[in-house]
Amino acid sequence: MLNTDELEFQQVYDTYQPRTLRYLIRLIGAEEAEDLTQEVFVKVNQNLKTFRGNSQLSTWLYRIATNAAIDRMRSAAYRQGAQTGSLNESPETLDHEVWVDKEASSIEQILLQKERYNCYARFVKDLPANYRLIVMLSEMEEMTCNEIADILGLSQDVVKIRLHRGRTRLLKELKDHCKPEEWL
Repeated sequence: MLNTDELEFQQVYDTYQPRTLRYLIRLIGAEEAEDLTQEVFVKVNQNLKTFRGNSQLSTWLYRIATNAAIDRMRSAAYRQGAQTGSLNESPETLDHEVWVDKEASSIEQILLQKERYNCYARFVKDLPANYRLIVMLSEMEEMTCNEIADILGLSQDVVKIRLHRGRTRLLKELKDHCKPEEWL
């Protein structure tokens, strides 16, 4: 945990850059995420001295990253690239190692875990944006409803409803397409 009284940019960058990059890859694709991560940390550097500590540093940072991603998704260039498919990387480019059990005893188990992750990531990516953001923050970034509400500027009730609806939609897709019975 970083001491918010004496925040130094390099310490914040070293702590949060990998998580921010992974989050942005999941939101907007690998091609755009690296540049956007740098833009996020330019904003963080410019505003770090004004951070008042009313929220956790991670919440503040994720809010900056989320707003930057939403702005990027609204841009004409991004929408055109998304339509042509140039911005849509395959799930294999995402950080599946976060989901892989390091204690797996066989190559078959590791491959099975990777297959599960790839299927899951593919259908999370296809959720509507308002559900995708919340499901990703909850399931992949392991944030609470309260943290998500702070990041997105929504009420906890709205977050809970969207999370439930997103999970319900995701579960249906997983059952229809990912054959979870083969994962057991």
